[in-house]
Amino acid sequence: MKIFLTGSTGFVGKQILQDLIGDKHQVRCIVRKGSEQKIANYKEVDVVHGDITDAGSLEGKLAGCDAVINLVGIIREFPFKGITFEKLHYEGTANLVIAARAQGIRRFIQMSALGARPNGKTRYQQTKFRAEDYVRNSGLDYTIFRPSIIFGQGDKFVNLFASMLKTQQFVPVVGNGRYQMQPVAVENVSMGFVKSIEQKDAIGRTFDVGGPEKLEFNRIIDIIGDVLCVPPHKLHIPAFMMNLAAEMLDWLPAFPITKEQIIMLREGNTCDEKPFFAHFDIKPICFKLGITRYLTV
Repeated sequence: MKIFLTGSTGFVGKQILQDLIGDKHQVRCIVRKGSEQKIANYKEVDVVHGDITDAGSLEGKLAGCDAVINLVGIIREFPFKGITFEKLHYEGTANLVIAARAQGIRRFIQMSALGARPNGKTRYQQTKFRAEDYVRNSGLDYTIFRPSIIFGQGDKFVNLFASMLKTQQFVPVVGNGRYQMQPVAVENVSMGFVKSIEQKDAIGRTFDVGGPEKLEFNRIIDIIGDVLCVPPHKLHIPAFMMNLAAEMLDWLPAFPITKEQIIMLREGNTCDEKPFFAHFDIKPICFKLGITRYLTV
């Protein structure tokens, strides 16, 4: 099949692109001008220029494809650059759905996020849900995936804390660190997307996607430290102090956490992962084994 892929230059996108090609699919990637070099190693890929937030740039770009995989998403906003959750998550998805319908594509696979809901505490969660809702009401043959934190080579989660442990031997932790997460391997997420393309029993379904272990944040840092053979010292910082710092500094790209991320972190991020792994017959990768593969290279 020929797949129209957005977000191919990102961490998850590169894995899905690789797996689509490995599964003998043809792939057309839409990228902004100047970003094509990020996937230059994939000579067989059909690259077109455009931006899902610009509806006009999608005209004719999806023609001839059999399915759309939409991975575009951001974890923080930069409103002064026009980068907002509303624009990328909701408006971009709506533009892509309209283009898919106009250009004769019925299969649509959407990347959402665990915790997306209409009454979410953050704009991230709310806009992710509104995008889901638009897809669900599109009349297309949709599948929606809601992953927890995704780890793998090139991620900005495990690698951030690994870098901290290597350079300063401590990691700042918001509050008590007892909130739970369910990190899932990028290989497992990608396999679900790729397998879903031709599975009719995945149509009309929304899958929560988490790893096989529910881990407290403290334990995640301990495991990263164990893998690196670095004593994982944790510096617990009261949530109100982190919120104050984020209030002043989260507009800076170098500041590691935003107010919304603090809210979502303390809320926790877990699910029942079994239906996803059972439906797509995927063997889950445990967190410690998964990160060992790339942190110790």
